[in-house]
Amino acid sequence: MSKWAYVNGRYLPHRSAAVHVEDRGYQFADGVYEVCEVLGGRLVDETRHLDRLKRSLDELRMAMPMSRAALGFVLREVVRRNRIGDGLVYVQVTRGVAPRDHVFPPDTVRPTVVVTARPAERGKTIERAEQGIAVITVPDNRWDRVDIKSVSLLPNVLARQAAKEAGAQEAWFVDGEGFVTEGAATNAWIVTADGALVTRSADHGILRGITRAGVFDLAARQGLRIEERRFTPEEAKTAREVFVTSATNLVMPVVRVDDAVIGNGVPGSVVTGLRRCFHDHVEIAALRRSRSAT
Repeated sequence: MSKWAYVNGRYLPHRSAAVHVEDRGYQFADGVYEVCEVLGGRLVDETRHLDRLKRSLDELRMAMPMSRAALGFVLREVVRRNRIGDGLVYVQVTRGVAPRDHVFPPDTVRPTVVVTARPAERGKTIERAEQGIAVITVPDNRWDRVDIKSVSLLPNVLARQAAKEAGAQEAWFVDGEGFVTEGAATNAWIVTADGALVTRSADHGILRGITRAGVFDLAARQGLRIEERRFTPEEAKTAREVFVTSATNLVMPVVRVDDAVIGNGVPGSVVTGLRRCFHDHVEIAALRRSRSAT
């Protein structure tokens, strides 16, 4: 099956899709991105993803490259052309192509828009969720505005590589005061002895995860208490349960933090329940109607 990508108004074979060498995303990481889950050919939580994309663009003083309706159509068309049932769709917007200069280019420079999609290895994800994953902790050496979903991810890349080399699947950043901020590509959670879900507040220290927001909705429906506060690696290591959230992992149990085994070393009932029910409480049904209309 041929793979397709969208680049600046054109649907192109993936192998030949490219942007200019002086694109500011390549030169300066001057751009933002979103990754949206695809379930049964439909986008999950499209509204929240596009809201966050606009917020990231606003923070970098960039305009949306097209209307929300048009961008939503492009996302679904890339999913359709790639015949994605379950998977991910990726959109990246940069400030565009201009001679290399740190200051913004003229307003006449058009942003670069790239959309790609790929299928999910659903079986491997399910297997990881059944077994649980391991995380390591690393010092948080990122810039202060990690709430902007920018393409500047070098510290995250290095952290995830460190996790791989340690036999783990994720790395948690720990700030200068000794508190967990978030994972290299996930939000971090613990479950206390009395069943409260704990995650750091969504200030400038973490990304406002879309799956994180979905867990807030699900917890409210299930009567689970959420505490938005900081926690240390030591508290995590003695927690009842630990998990991470992201579009690629959904709700993923963690059974080891550094060298400490969490609980009895298997995914707990709270995390397992959240994962099982997650898709029952996210925006999918409305997207079925939207997709059929296109």
